[in-house]
Amino acid sequence: MKPEPQSEAELLERATSIAGVSFQELAEEANKPVPDSLKRDKGWVGQLLEWHLGAPSGSKPQPDFDKLGIELKSIPISYAGLPLESTFVCVAPLTGLNGVVWQDSHVKNKLSRVLWVPVEGEREIPLAERRVGTPVIWSPSAEEEKALREDWEELMEMIALGQVNRISAKMGEVLQIRPKAANGRVLTDAYGSSGKLIKTLPRGFYLRTTFTANILAQHFA
Repeated sequence: MKPEPQSEAELLERATSIAGVSFQELAEEANKPVPDSLKRDKGWVGQLLEWHLGAPSGSKPQPDFDKLGIELKSIPISYAGLPLESTFVCVAPLTGLNGVVWQDSHVKNKLSRVLWVPVEGEREIPLAERRVGTPVIWSPSAEEEKALREDWEELMEMIALGQVNRISAKMGEVLQIRPKAANGRVLTDAYGSSGKLIKTLPRGFYLRTTFTANILAQHFA
């Protein structure tokens, strides 16, 4: 892995330097094999970018570049430059919610400052031939943070009231909760409507494509 960047400017310069480069070239430099597809290697693109950008945090709760307070998010885009899928933010807490507020939440922490790295995501493009796009460093505007906070508070209230199994992906204007597990056999604790612990699928917070499309549109208009 390359050394950790010491400033936001250095990180952006490093991310800009790999714009236009194919996954094959990046993988060869990192001495990583290119998988046939991402079905079994969903985190491969993120790990490849982390190697080249020098991100030390991995899957820990803090931002990827903790010293800089910057999270790294790759975003697969279509030929038209639109996001092809929602963006995972972090795991949703289902227990131990006493005193949890937006200001101290993992979602706010992860999204306070983000390095967005668009990557070609059309399935007909072989993985090795897909290229990295021009990076963007972003922080939510007051309006964007308000929308995120309102969705987060509404969803977290449902979890706290034992209604986790009533949450659907249709809920939330910009932020949604969906199951986040390798398979249906992976279960975790949550509170049921009676207040007692139940077993349910782990959940994760995801940004809707309409939200991330707006971020890209603001910077590339």
